[in-house]
Amino acid sequence: MSGGAIPRLMIAAPSSGAGKTTVATGLMAAFAEAGLVVSPHKVGPDYIDPGYHSLATGRPGRNLDAYLCGPDRIAPLFLHGAAGADLALVEGVMGLFDGASGKGELSSTAQVAKLLRAPVVLVVDASSQSRSVAALVHGFASWDPEVRLAGVILNKVGSDRHEELLREAMDSSGVPVLGALHRDGRAGTPSRHLGLVPVAERRADAVESVGELAARVRAGCDLEALLALARTVPELPDAPWDPAAELASAAGAGIGTGTGVSAPERPLIAVAGGAAFTFSYAEHAELLAAAGAEVVPFDPLRDEQLPPGTQGLVIGGGFPEMYAPDLSANAPLRAAVATLAASGAPVSAECAGLLYLSRSLDGKPMCGVLPAESRMTERLTLGYREAVALRDNALAAAGTRVRGHEFHRTVLEPGAGADPAWGLTHPERRVEGFVSGGVHASYLHVHWAAEPSLAGRLVASAAAARGAAR
Repeated sequence: MSGGAIPRLMIAAPSSGAGKTTVATGLMAAFAEAGLVVSPHKVGPDYIDPGYHSLATGRPGRNLDAYLCGPDRIAPLFLHGAAGADLALVEGVMGLFDGASGKGELSSTAQVAKLLRAPVVLVVDASSQSRSVAALVHGFASWDPEVRLAGVILNKVGSDRHEELLREAMDSSGVPVLGALHRDGRAGTPSRHLGLVPVAERRADAVESVGELAARVRAGCDLEALLALARTVPELPDAPWDPAAELASAAGAGIGTGTGVSAPERPLIAVAGGAAFTFSYAEHAELLAAAGAEVVPFDPLRDEQLPPGTQGLVIGGGFPEMYAPDLSANAPLRAAVATLAASGAPVSAECAGLLYLSRSLDGKPMCGVLPAESRMTERLTLGYREAVALRDNALAAAGTRVRGHEFHRTVLEPGAGADPAWGLTHPERRVEGFVSGGVHASYLHVHWAAEPSLAGRLVASAAAARGAAR
């Protein structure tokens, strides 16, 4: 079978809260336990669900976001992530047809299903209905004829009798029932202010939860029928996304540098991880490596020094507010980060990384790289953004346009420095973030696969900073 015909399914729902993550993660784990190589994917910008997907499959959870990366990159990114897999499962976002606000179907589960030519399995919360489930499914099946709604999994079923009534109603819908999961709170996953608690914060419990989900799915779903459905897909005509080729293309267009760094000159880029910094797209490390960097992870909660020889730093998103006392207590690392930043080495910080570089978080001392204070609030800031780099910096050339995503309940005062990281152009106009020396710090999460020049420029900046220090 060619790579373009990788068996695949889209796991969708009529709305949020129906149980997509429960079913998708359970299916991933069940098929992986059966010996299949399963490639996990998630529609949208969410970082947390892919952590559970990765735990279930042993492969990186990857995002497919048509707003952040553009529709044309969805199939190539999918083929890159699913290379060598026996089965790819894609968890949708929100309701099947819900996309970026005011942008029609853009970034919706339905759009990604069409781009991947993937059959859709609809997870329906059946807890408060019986015959009405057939009308609901009929509506979703007929709304967009280009979306192939090929099966239903009934979730939160109340009893055996309830299941009988639901299946009888579905008999006339023309859409087969491929599973029924009864209500069961034992395999629940705890949530808090930004969604599920990440795997890195509860790994032992998460392993147990994923195992229970796999057992429930095996008992309640027709795995053979689901696999047979996944194998009915056509071949995708696209070539897999390739980080080296993307970097070369960006450099050829004059919008990036950093490719072709020779092996002896490879700058070391340290990437923050651990429980406090769990938000990262797998393609970022791949782009950094393809641009010539040696990528080394470190944990700001445990490591008292940066990796030896660090010439650049990437601090992504996460939940530093949950670990502010512990991050603050690691004074040696905070000092090392501040020293690296003061040297002019490139430092890219997003959201949680922005807070970590501030003077304080909820009154706890942080790295003090930025002249700002940060704190938790009750207000959720959430949504897609469009932005432009206002000046040349270690991450982006002036005029570079990106699409990003904001997702936080913290505020930074002030919210922008004398040299802001970005000028936001949509949905509102304002400046945001900080550029100072080699530091680029912002609330904005950007998917570098959409703008590979960011990775190339960061690596080139690290190499140049090292050369200047000699």
